[in-house]
Amino acid sequence: MPSTARMTFYRRYLDGFILAAIVVCGFAMQAHAQSQPSQKLRIVGGLAGLHQYTRNEEPFWTKELSRLSGGKFEADIIPFDRAGVPGTDMVRLIQLGVVPFGTALLSNLSAQYPEYSAADLAGLNPDMATLKKTVAAFRPFLEKSLRERHGVEPLALYVYPAQVVFCKAALSSLADLKGRRIRVSSATQSDLVVALGGVPVLTGFGQIMANMASGNTECAITGTMSGNILGLHEVTTHIHTLAFSWGLAIFAANLAAWDALSPDLKSLLRRELPKLEAAIWSESERETAEGLACNRGASSCSDGHKGHMFEVPLATQDDQRRRDIFISTVLPRWIQRCSTRCAEVWNQTIGPARGIMAPVTK
Repeated sequence: MPSTARMTFYRRYLDGFILAAIVVCGFAMQAHAQSQPSQKLRIVGGLAGLHQYTRNEEPFWTKELSRLSGGKFEADIIPFDRAGVPGTDMVRLIQLGVVPFGTALLSNLSAQYPEYSAADLAGLNPDMATLKKTVAAFRPFLEKSLRERHGVEPLALYVYPAQVVFCKAALSSLADLKGRRIRVSSATQSDLVVALGGVPVLTGFGQIMANMASGNTECAITGTMSGNILGLHEVTTHIHTLAFSWGLAIFAANLAAWDALSPDLKSLLRRELPKLEAAIWSESERETAEGLACNRGASSCSDGHKGHMFEVPLATQDDQRRRDIFISTVLPRWIQRCSTRCAEVWNQTIGPARGIMAPVTK
């Protein structure tokens, strides 16, 4: 083939190759674009390491959202205690849009907004059934207040397992707590312990074992399973089944971020987040029971460490004493710290549902 003809042939071949490559590349780019999620959310979730997060929140956002939407929507999630986000500022950060979608422990908000802790005051909810009744009465106020006062959209309400008391020495009833130094994590737990004759010691979760080892505390109020994982079953002998408190968390969105979502994503979240919430409540109830089972060394223990603790059931007299102390001490002191506003909120929400009305002083 003459050189000129050969050059023309190569030029045509090369032009055809380039054209084909451009077409193939165009199809590839189109396919890639179609495979990419149209919206990817950034989520700050609940407490790291707990089953409510690892078995429910994290899988929902990292796997289920994509599956349910056919890959159209995805999300990244990080637990708030590993995100470098101050828990006390979470609602404010959501309001500002710094955190578009975030989870806030209501107990972390109690210093600034004490009325938000109403549904989980120490001694109010001795079991899960009672907690559900309390939350159902309080939730409409909580959601309305978050929208109107803070400009955030509440999407779900989560719960953590029951917090009970672990003790080194023998324990047959709540009366035996008199004189003992007891780890607490909130002001209302402190109020309850004082009324029982104990000495409250406000201690962070990470310092529980050190305080027990040093003798600074003789008992500790914490979660049934988290206490087991921490190792309390090795340094204490008795555990009381009364739920001193639980732990509620609100999952909410910045209003602008929520409004910016496509209608089908909003619809999906409105449909699926109640299911996630229900799963987390079931997980908390199951984990409360399993934590107790593991601490006493029952064969049903599968997630924790088997101990040899003596489990003290909630007797009728203990339950009555809990209620009496709540009415005479815990509720009035909470209102005293909070203001008349809290008494009004209580009497409009939880009070009627639980048959416990708060005195309102003018």
